[in-house]
Amino acid sequence: MAIKTDFHLHSSFSGDSNTPMEEMVQKAISLGLTHICFTEHYDPDYIYSKEEDQGCFEINTDSYLYDLLNLKAKYSNDINIRFGIELGLQPHIKRDLAIYYKAHEFDFIIGSTHICNRKDPYYPSFFEGRDEDEAHHEYFESVLESVKKLPYFDVYGHLDYVVRYGPTKNNNYTYLKHKDVFDKILLSILEQEKGIELNTGGFHYGLNQPNPCIDILKRYKELGGEIITIGSDAHTPDKIGYSFDKASDILTECGFKYYTIFEGRVPEYIKL
Repeated sequence: MAIKTDFHLHSSFSGDSNTPMEEMVQKAISLGLTHICFTEHYDPDYIYSKEEDQGCFEINTDSYLYDLLNLKAKYSNDINIRFGIELGLQPHIKRDLAIYYKAHEFDFIIGSTHICNRKDPYYPSFFEGRDEDEAHHEYFESVLESVKKLPYFDVYGHLDYVVRYGPTKNNNYTYLKHKDVFDKILLSILEQEKGIELNTGGFHYGLNQPNPCIDILKRYKELGGEIITIGSDAHTPDKIGYSFDKASDILTECGFKYYTIFEGRVPEYIKL
């Protein structure tokens, strides 16, 4: 496996994972990874479908950091563990997000759109009663708004997350259908000297593509993009490093010679 770093991991500190952090670390070591970054969810004002789930996408960051530092010390001879967060970006909580990220010395911040106009595309209701392309476009416009208004990230996560959950997944989805909005998103990211991730979660969601799709990765490179991290979006040990051989081939196909990791919010480039 050419890529030895996974910079999008979740553990039981995220509301959608039950895996102890140490199990994730041990699996990463067994795979020969050299660097990993936990990016636990922080999604304030998430729209929950069940009352009992309220608050599950918020996090006790002090407890998270305490456990991470203990594991960082315990396994210091085996792997480098970084302290990250995945911020659920929504423009109306701009102040809350700013206060939160400034209060912690993260190594790495992913900005993601999980909620689009008060709905999560994870649920079928987001697509009901309208054309799938229309639903996709609404989501991408929401991403563009967050990119412009909420510059609290190092890379933007799974840019086309919405296609994971649509009725036909990505069977009828292409970059060209939404070229205008995607180019605005990518140019705004580049103007801010930020980056994107290649998220291999798309492969284990059955898309046969990463998130974002290969055409978006190519366009990002054409526009001058250099900062690109690789993340599995793993919530269980079996998904760590998922399809990283494919990711390496895709990056090379798109013209990348390096991928990126972060420490103290500063990028470091690693040769493919």
